Amino acid sequence: MPGTGTGDDGEFEGFAPHPLRQYALLADGERGVLLGPHGDHGWMCAPRWDSDAVFSGLVGGRGVYAVTPCEPHVWGGRYEEGTLIWRNRWITRHGVIESREALAYPGDPHRAVVLRRVTAHGADARLTVVLEPRAGFGAQPLRDLTREDTDVWSGRAGSLYLRWRGCAGLRAEGAGEGRLVLDLTVAPGTRHDLVLEIGDRPPPGPAPRPADAWAATEAAWQARVPPLSGTLAPRDARHWYALLRGLTCSTGGMVAAATTSLPERAEEGRNYDYRYVWIRDQCFAGQAAAAAGDGPLLDAAVRFVTARLHEDGPHLAPAYTVDGRPVPEERKLDLPGYPGGFDRVGNRVGRQFQLDAFGEALLLLAAAARQDRLDADGRRAAALAADAVAARHRRPDSGIWELAPRRWTHSRLICAAGLRVMAAGGTAGRRGADWRGLADLLVAEAAAACVHPSGRWQRAPDDPRPDGALLLPPVRGAVPAGDPRTVATLRACTTELSDDFFAYRFRHDARPLPEAEGAFLLCGFVTALAEHQQGDGTAALRWFERNRAACGPPGLFSEEYDVEQRQMRGNLPQAFVHALALECAVRLTRPWREP
Repeated sequence: MPGTGTGDDGEFEGFAPHPLRQYALLADGERGVLLGPHGDHGWMCAPRWDSDAVFSGLVGGRGVYAVTPCEPHVWGGRYEEGTLIWRNRWITRHGVIESREALAYPGDPHRAVVLRRVTAHGADARLTVVLEPRAGFGAQPLRDLTREDTDVWSGRAGSLYLRWRGCAGLRAEGAGEGRLVLDLTVAPGTRHDLVLEIGDRPPPGPAPRPADAWAATEAAWQARVPPLSGTLAPRDARHWYALLRGLTCSTGGMVAAATTSLPERAEEGRNYDYRYVWIRDQCFAGQAAAAAGDGPLLDAAVRFVTARLHEDGPHLAPAYTVDGRPVPEERKLDLPGYPGGFDRVGNRVGRQFQLDAFGEALLLLAAAARQDRLDADGRRAAALAADAVAARHRRPDSGIWELAPRRWTHSRLICAAGLRVMAAGGTAGRRGADWRGLADLLVAEAAAACVHPSGRWQRAPDDPRPDGALLLPPVRGAVPAGDPRTVATLRACTTELSDDFFAYRFRHDARPLPEAEGAFLLCGFVTALAEHQQGDGTAALRWFERNRAACGPPGLFSEEYDVEQRQMRGNLPQAFVHALALECAVRLTRPWREP
């Protein structure tokens, strides 16, 4: 079978991992699936984003759900515009096979519904369908298999309940080990539907009718994704927006990525679990939605961030689970991992203090206020964030890159931006003057300790290097666009931290930039905004277009991009990259307006 892997004893282990550029994402807000080019579901956690995986072949575990042509084929595919409905397309020697793929949308927090519709064009389509659910990251196989109807089977995997419709003719090859195989032939001009339900409760009622599930999913995407017709690259802008919606849970929380442990380049041990909600990333998504004039995605971000500020105030954590709980501590899994890395779940971020999260929260709440979408709870949350900045701004923090605590310049300046913009909006009331004064103090303290002899901002009082993150505070309003430090910082970053319009975060050491890590796509899109702020529309478009191309056929971005090998690195898809790409697509079409 194409793409499969076998162990030393020849036992089937599932499909081998693919380059990240070849994976599409199916998502319904509550969980996601990474879908490979051989029709293989290589990654899915159920029932929620941060649950254990039931399909974990991506990281070397057992468990897969695959619909694969039997004869040699060439792969392609596309998303239906404005949705996360994917169409796999295989050209064989005799015809064309399409497999329409989706998670029923919007998702039920307790139950995923996986939709697959196979269509044949030109000749019979012969495919092999493999279902091998393995809960607990591959440890718990399918059991209690029961036939409910001619083409409906049900079973359990660990604590999960499964029901599969469309599998008449199923042969339970390896059923004792939890693997089901279906030989499927689809005649030209016809289609075959498969519906798989996975949840933490028994399936309710009869199995869903495919036609109804598809119609509801199509209608939901159409209703939730705006046209974005006035943007640069509107088709991509809608795709990025749909991706952000697909990663946003019913609680309002948006996960940073769908995966864990996909390694970043060149530094051993840089494997992280991003299946949680980072306050900063959530604010970036809300800012992008505000720029696009979209209310619902902005409201979701405000709802989640406001709730966390009310609950934790000055002790706001950098990240939470989608339902607002603390992120679990990091632990390793006994799995091989994605090639080049190893597996871990959980994240140590919960132990960190990140001052910039308060600044980003203020910027988000100010954006909501400008659109008259900030209620009394939101205004109180802004006051809590401002009070936290006042109380804690002299304390070292881990900063945007989550490094060892220092007095990072970016953290102070982005808080100054948040305070200024919130005070300027008129919602601060009598506290507006206090917030402007605190912003002035933060900028003055940074100016006294963190201006390089060349006139640019430097990373910290004891770190003279430039940093791509320092381009963001002027864009957000911390200091004016014409401030000499703003201009000098932009020129230093484009000169010292870029390669052919790809941007790097900072220089780790004396190594060439590409040897230390991949280009950081977030920084590329921020540079586009910074050039736009300076009035250089040509440079802004070059940065935007160069970084927009750093993806595979499904158009998804990871965190980093290996410029030399043209490969994606890190967890996939990385939400904050799509958020900044969307913001660029909106703002680069308009004259710059200061926050």
